[in-house]
Amino acid sequence: MSLTLYYHPLSSYCHKVLIALYELGIDFERRIIDLADTADRAELQALWPIGKFPVIRDHARQRSVPEATVIIEYLDRLYPGQHPLLPGDWETALEVRLWDRFFDNYVQHPMQQIVSDRLLGANGDLTRERALLTTAYGMLERQLASRTWVASADFSLADCAAAPALFYASTLQPFPDNCSHLNAYFDRLTQRPSFQRVIDEARPYFALYPFAEAIAQRFRQGPDPAR
Repeated sequence: MSLTLYYHPLSSYCHKVLIALYELGIDFERRIIDLADTADRAELQALWPIGKFPVIRDHARQRSVPEATVIIEYLDRLYPGQHPLLPGDWETALEVRLWDRFFDNYVQHPMQQIVSDRLLGANGDLTRERALLTTAYGMLERQLASRTWVASADFSLADCAAAPALFYASTLQPFPDNCSHLNAYFDRLTQRPSFQRVIDEARPYFALYPFAEAIAQRFRQGPDPAR
C-alpha cells in the first residue's frame, strides 16, 4: 500500500487527517504511535524529527508529509476523491484556509492548553483560554448563520478541522444555548460518516482523555447494533 499514517486514534489533529482520508476514499496502512514508547517515538522522529503526529509516509514517492493541514492538501492534490477538500476557486480556497487556521489556532490551541493543565495537575488560570473559546463560538455562530458548511458550499478542509476541534472543545466549554447555528453545524458534522467512523475508532481510547466524563453519551455508547 502506498500510504502509511503514523498517528494516534485519540489525537484531534489525527482525527482531522482521518476525516479527510475517509472523505477522499483513500486506502492506507495504519501505524499507531505511543509517544511514551521509546521505540515508537524514535520511529516517528525518523520521519519527522519534531516527533509529533500525524505524519503520512508516501512510499511510492518516497516522501514523508507532516502537519495535518499540509497532509490534507497533499492528499487532495495527489490522491483526489470525487469532491475536492480545497476548492479550485482561489477566493473560496482562501476562505477555507482561513477557517482551517481558525479552528487550529483559536479552538484547538486553547482546548489543548486546558487539557494539558489537567494532565499536568497544574491548576493554572485558564480564564484567557476559556474566554478565547467563547469568542470563537460567537464568531462561528455569526459565520454559520446562512451556511451549511463553514467556509464553502461543500464540505472542505475547514470542516475536517472543525469536527475534532469542536468535539473536544465542547467537553470543556459547552456551546451556548443561544448559538443555534453552531449547535446545528456540529450536529451536521457528527452525522457525517467520516466523522462517525473516527469517533468509533477513538472510543476504546476515551478513558485516556482527562475529561472523558464530559464526552456526550451519544459518542460514548457506540452505534446501535440494531441499526
